Amino acid sequence: QVQLVESGGGSVQAGGSLRLSCTVSENIKDILCVGWFRQAPGKERERVASINTRYGNPEYVDSVKGRFTISQDNAANTVYLQMDSLEPEDAAVYYCAAPVGWQAGVGWCPSSMNVYKVWGQGTQVTVSS
Repeated sequence: QVQLVESGGGSVQAGGSLRLSCTVSENIKDILCVGWFRQAPGKERERVASINTRYGNPEYVDSVKGRFTISQDNAANTVYLQMDSLEPEDAAVYYCAAPVGWQAGVGWCPSSMNVYKVWGQGTQVTVSS
């Protein structure tokens, strides 16, 4: 089964930047989509961004638009999440995940978290004010 490994988390001050990496154990175009999710203490997990690894079409939750950028490096089988202008509200454990059963001809990624069945172990992001 495909495996996803996150890295790049850490502690920054508000206004700072971090880049998260999600390295996939197989060709990222074969898994069709990679989503970045986050979960803060006491809050539900939410999708932050996603990218269709064959067609692009990045999507973002409104709260990170203009600050976060999702991208991919096909040669490295890695999807990145560049996070700029970080705010204390961005502090959370960040996970990358891939869907199972998503159709190859669809140009976007699933919005339902239930479709994402393969998850990384998570990486902690701390933002101090």
